Amino acid sequence: MELTYANYLHVEELLRLQHVRSDPPEHDELLFIIVHQAYELWFKLMLHELDKVKADFVAGRLYPAISTFKRLRTIMKVAVEQVDIVETLTPMSFNSFRDRLEHASGFQSTQFREMEFTLGFKRAEMLKYQQAGTPAYERLTRRLNEPSLMDAFYLFLRQQGVSIPDHLLNRDLTLPTAADETIEEGILRLYKSEPNLEILFELMTDFDEGFQEWRYRHIKLVERTIGNKKGTGGSLGVEFLKRSLFLPVFPDLWAIRHRL
Repeated sequence: MELTYANYLHVEELLRLQHVRSDPPEHDELLFIIVHQAYELWFKLMLHELDKVKADFVAGRLYPAISTFKRLRTIMKVAVEQVDIVETLTPMSFNSFRDRLEHASGFQSTQFREMEFTLGFKRAEMLKYQQAGTPAYERLTRRLNEPSLMDAFYLFLRQQGVSIPDHLLNRDLTLPTAADETIEEGILRLYKSEPNLEILFELMTDFDEGFQEWRYRHIKLVERTIGNKKGTGGSLGVEFLKRSLFLPVFPDLWAIRHRL
């Protein structure tokens, strides 16, 4: 078969993946499905790029890491902008098909949890929302037990002459990463002495800010759509989401801003 645009991208299969559950079909349910499917594709790409950054950090490859963080920052901006599309749904239009979702919820997105774990925001209790024995559960378990991006960043900083404490190099990988004064002092020195590393650190901060912005936009979207109702996936809705609001991915980069 001759390679074409359609069969290279599996367009026909892709266009058959949207199945509304409302009967008769509610007009806005298709929008809801497509936007969330698009998010899952962006999550897949971001995981792909984050794995590359991890490998770049471990190998000490500065410029490839810079390039990839530029891409990640741009993808994150697109993810934030997609919230604008979902916000065209009014509470009444969403509630017209919300009951068809039953227990399905974005709260159950395995790829988003994989992103959190990869970035260092690890919570083993999130596994209980996945079905044991499924490929998704196995992927999330693997992410929980493997070094995060921050762990790879520690190795990169060590190659730049930063003294990394043993408790960070030998830490329990299933626990979330946290700010550390020794890391902050090392980053501060590099910020002031290595312009190329300053570029990397600023791009990492840009991505971090975008990730926090996405969390905020998502919370306000949920709040304006369902108010204080509980989420469909068994979560506490808005109140649960607010617990992670403004948690930085790279806390050490934020902790030194006032000293630059």
